[in-house]
Amino acid sequence: MSETKEFKAELKQLLHLITHSLYSDKEIFLRELISNASDAINKAKFDSLDKNDLLQNDKDWRITIRVDKDLNTLTVSDNGVGMSQEEVIQNLGTIAHSGTKAFLERSKEALASNRPDLIGQFGVGFYSSFMVADKVTVITRRIGATEAEAVSWTSDGQGTYSVESTTRPRRGTDVILHLKEEAREDFLEPGAIRGLVRKFSDFLENPVFLEHQVTEKDETKWESSQINSSKAIWLRAKSEVTTEEYNEFYKQVGNDFETPAKVIHYSGEGFAEFRVLLFIPKQRPYDFEFYDPKYGPKLYVQRVLIQDHCAELIPPYLRFVRGVVDCPDLPLNVSREILQDNVIIQKIRKDITKEILKALKDLKSSEPEVYRKFFSELGQIVKEGIRIDFEHKERIMDLMLFESLLGEAEKPTDFAEYVGKMALEQKDIFHLGAESRQVALASPVLEAFRKRSINVLFLTDPVDQFILPYMNEYKGRKLVAADQGEIPGLEAVTSEEEATYAEFLDKWKEWIPGLTKARLSTRLEESPACLVSSEGQSSAHMERLLKRMGRSEGMPAPERIVELNPRHPFVKAMNDLFKTDPSSSKLIDSAKVLTDLATMAEGSRVEDPTLMVKRVVSMMEAGLRS
Repeated sequence: MSETKEFKAELKQLLHLITHSLYSDKEIFLRELISNASDAINKAKFDSLDKNDLLQNDKDWRITIRVDKDLNTLTVSDNGVGMSQEEVIQNLGTIAHSGTKAFLERSKEALASNRPDLIGQFGVGFYSSFMVADKVTVITRRIGATEAEAVSWTSDGQGTYSVESTTRPRRGTDVILHLKEEAREDFLEPGAIRGLVRKFSDFLENPVFLEHQVTEKDETKWESSQINSSKAIWLRAKSEVTTEEYNEFYKQVGNDFETPAKVIHYSGEGFAEFRVLLFIPKQRPYDFEFYDPKYGPKLYVQRVLIQDHCAELIPPYLRFVRGVVDCPDLPLNVSREILQDNVIIQKIRKDITKEILKALKDLKSSEPEVYRKFFSELGQIVKEGIRIDFEHKERIMDLMLFESLLGEAEKPTDFAEYVGKMALEQKDIFHLGAESRQVALASPVLEAFRKRSINVLFLTDPVDQFILPYMNEYKGRKLVAADQGEIPGLEAVTSEEEATYAEFLDKWKEWIPGLTKARLSTRLEESPACLVSSEGQSSAHMERLLKRMGRSEGMPAPERIVELNPRHPFVKAMNDLFKTDPSSSKLIDSAKVLTDLATMAEGSRVEDPTLMVKRVVSMMEAGLRS
């Protein structure tokens, strides 16, 4: 008996977008359906590893594409794992994806900007069938089920679907597309189907067959032939694989529409035999926008897919890398628990990590513009390795890019270039944490660095502040914060200036509660004052980050030091007034206004902006009347 159900609300919206938008690459649906069929076969292989009787002597693995011009149908069949009725409703009636709403918003944005090419970017998969079909029927039988336990699912993609019991002689799934009239010319021609399969799926390890009618001597019969090479791309020699084949395979495993930034393809020998085909993306993968903790390449053992995401093969700070690892030396019944302690897996992981870091270094030197784009989107993730991979810390530091005081905004620098341009007398590498390049450039603590052409690296990624304790030096050069402690190498304060301002500086702790001390500055050239932290204390930028993250409660307040420019007219005037009238209320107001201005200059918020404005207006009014 047939039962009609409604799609979930978000799936209705998705189907509406698919069926009512002019996607630029309709042919992508075939790649998605073949990929799903291959996954179903791989799951059947895995499920039967210790239950061989489930296969019922059906080991002739294949995907079949049947073209029927009489019925105007295109059918993609497999003898994979199949689905039960419950699984059909769950898998085809909903989208089990935590980021569906975000995906729908991105879809609408792309369509609005005349870029309707989202199919293939997010793995929409089965639902892409409705780009070319006005009705889709799915007949499926779960592995281990009887012929009479098959299920039929049918929908026109308009909001409802029907489910009923049916029969299927063997396990697996048929996806039958009743093609729209405008799609028949493109997708009912055997030559076109052969071309699409070779373009998208030639590398699949499971054979793809094409069935179609041929007429010979006025006799019509069905012909069947394999149309893909059926040799996994990663098992082929690197010299035998074309760039186009790499790109198409990456789009499958990387769920991306761009070509990869770098391909890593090699064979490992020695402690074990293994094949590696990995891809470094040009940009942040789209599924990173959703909460998806799964990462790691696909793991194959003896050409059987064991895991879709084997996190044990790759460190988390390289989780953006996609691809395949095939190791025939592992047991077929390997489990996640076994993988965690497996010596072969650990050695492969170590080998892969070195190869990825080497590939990133090569990309950085050979294609700097591509690398800058990559690092702007994924650099934050790479930097996480500083805290967890001490063995490769220097290699990771060599990959880092920073905007800087003396550098161009669009051409960030790295540690090696920074050190190479240092003056002979400069010993340390200086850095400043800030929300952005603009905020950093406006900081008064850089005035002396700018005047003396001493470069300062800008640490504008939030993660920078958390990795700094693990990144205290680079090739013997100490990393020093430009807004912490006293900076060696800058013009020293004279003994005469120290004596002139000594009593005046001592008074600031009384005027500004919470201030650690006041001192004369070697950093300032034009500004009257700035705020800095004691060496070893957290910076103001770090304090702002922790507040935004809600993690500042209970933490001790950082020691704050006000530095005054002894050559600035306003500071001189304050000191002169202090010598003649040390109890003048003007001194307290001036000290508080200078401190508030210094607080704003470093990017922080003053405690009472209204009171600050009143003080400034009062001082301006007094100046006009004097």
